[in-house]
Amino acid sequence: MKDILPEETPYWHLLEDTVRDTFTSYGYEEIRFPIVEQTALFARSIGESTDIVEKEMYTFTDRNGDLLTLRPEGTAGCVRACLEQGLLRQHEQRLWYCGPMFRHERPQKGRYRQFHQAGVEVFGLPGPDIDAELILLANRVWTRLGLGDLTLQLNSLGTPEVRARYREALVSYLNGHRAQLDEDSRRRLTTNPLRVLDSKNPAMQEVIHGAPLITDYLDDTSRRHFDRLRELLAAAGVDFTVNPHLVRGLDYYGKTVFEWATTQLGAQGAVCAGGRYDGLVEQLGGQPTPAVGFAMGFERLIALLTAKGATVDNPPWVYMIAVGDQAEAQGLLLAEALRSRFCGIVIKLNCGGGSFKSQFKRADKSGAELALIIGEEEAANGEVAIKFLREERPQMTVSVDQVEATLAGLAHGTSN
Repeated sequence: MKDILPEETPYWHLLEDTVRDTFTSYGYEEIRFPIVEQTALFARSIGESTDIVEKEMYTFTDRNGDLLTLRPEGTAGCVRACLEQGLLRQHEQRLWYCGPMFRHERPQKGRYRQFHQAGVEVFGLPGPDIDAELILLANRVWTRLGLGDLTLQLNSLGTPEVRARYREALVSYLNGHRAQLDEDSRRRLTTNPLRVLDSKNPAMQEVIHGAPLITDYLDDTSRRHFDRLRELLAAAGVDFTVNPHLVRGLDYYGKTVFEWATTQLGAQGAVCAGGRYDGLVEQLGGQPTPAVGFAMGFERLIALLTAKGATVDNPPWVYMIAVGDQAEAQGLLLAEALRSRFCGIVIKLNCGGGSFKSQFKRADKSGAELALIIGEEEAANGEVAIKFLREERPQMTVSVDQVEATLAGLAHGTSN
C-alpha cells in the first residue's frame, strides 16, 4: 500500500475527472457502496477456488463475530447493493463506481495491495450491442487521456454448459502434459483449470498454446453473440485481436470477455478488463438478469500517463505578496474576494511573512502568472501593484476597487 503524494495527485484528478465525465456522457449513473462486505458475498460470487478468495482477501472477524472482507473487486458489491435496494426490478441499470480495492498480492510495479479501480456495470441488457458500447466507452477514456497504444483482446467463454464441456477437454489435455506443468498449474488443474491458460510462466507457454480452444466448443447462441460483437467493433473502427486463451480470474464470467493491455508496464500489462456475467445476479439471490461490466486500474493508467509526460500541472494564476501588518490584512481579504469572483482559479496567498525579495522568489517558484503586491505604501493608498511574472510587460498599479475588473480583463485577454 502506498501514499499518493502531492506531485502525483494531479494525475489522479485528471484520471478521475476524465472517467467521471466520460461515463456520465454515456448516460451512466454513479453508485457508491461500502469498502467492507460480508465474506460470503465474495466466496459465492468470485468463486471459492479462485486465487482471490483462497489467498488474497483481507478477511477479519468483527466485534459481533461477523466474518468481513475488504472488497477485492467491485462487481459483487454492486450486485449486492442493486439487489438489496431494488434497483433491478423490471428495468435496466447502467452504473459506474470508483474507489479503493484490496488484495494481499505480491507487490510489484503497477500492483499494490490497496489499489484503485473505476468500474462500469450494466444490468438487464442481453445483447452484444451493450458489450460493444462498454468497449467503446473504455476506448473513449483512452482517447481523451491520449493513451493511443493500448491493445484490445477478445474472447468468448460461452454458456456454463459450454464451459463444462470445454473444462473436461482441457483437463484431459493438461493431464496428458502434467510433467510440464508448474506447481501452481497442477493445483489449479483440480480447482480452476481455465486459469492455467492465464499463466505467465515462460516454461508453460508451449503447453498453453497447444491446448484446446474454447472457441471450438461454443454453442450457436454464444457464437452468434460473439460474431455480432466483432462486427459492431469493426464497424466502429476499433482494432482487436481474438485471443482464445483469454480467461478471467473470476468464476462469474461467461460469453464475452475482453482485456485492454499495454507493453509499457512489464508483466502487469492489463489496464482494463471485463465481460459478461449473466448468471451472477441469480446466483446471489435475484431474478435471472443479463449483466456485463469492466474495471480499469488507476495505478497502471497513471503509470502510463506519467511515462508519456502528460501535462497535469495547475499552478496558481495569482500569487498575493504582502509586506507589513496592514498589507497582510488587506491581502488576506483581497484574496478571499478574488476567490469568490474567480471561482475555480488558483489564488495563492503568501503566508509566513518575509521580505519582498523572498516573497517574489516564492511567487516565481509557484509558477504563478501574476503577482499582486501590497506594501506599506499601497496599503496606505488603497492600491495594489500587478506584476507579470511570465511576460515582458510593465508593472501596473490600480486601486483596490479596480483589481477584480482588471484581472477579469487579463483573464479574457482584453486588458493592456
